[in-house]
Amino acid sequence: MQQSIHADETSALLKRMIELQERQALLLEEILQQQVNTQKQRSAELNAWRKAHPELAEKCRMAAEALSKVHADFLGTLANEVDDTAEDMIDSEYMLSEFVDRFGPRIAHLNGVLQMLAQLGAPAQAMKANS
Repeated sequence: MQQSIHADETSALLKRMIELQERQALLLEEILQQQVNTQKQRSAELNAWRKAHPELAEKCRMAAEALSKVHADFLGTLANEVDDTAEDMIDSEYMLSEFVDRFGPRIAHLNGVLQMLAQLGAPAQAMKANS
């Protein structure tokens, strides 16, 4: 009798787990669909902007190419700084903070501007391939 009760409880728990997993899968599908829809809308908006401002889109593309060279040079400087001062940064919280203060905001802003220019200057078909 005791085994029958445990088997029934186990069976009920397993069924409940399956129900919850199915619900979780449905929620994940909904989240994914929302992300896909958001990305498609953003892509359509960018393509509409490019069509409305073709000369500005081309300038953004050229600026992104030029800024990419600046970005690469800055990353080289950053890498050299890490190579030269790695031991000091390991030993000193102050040196690490100085490094982050010196390079962190600049690289973050540079990345943001570069990404924006690249997206605005990308050809329309390149954006469709990414969506």
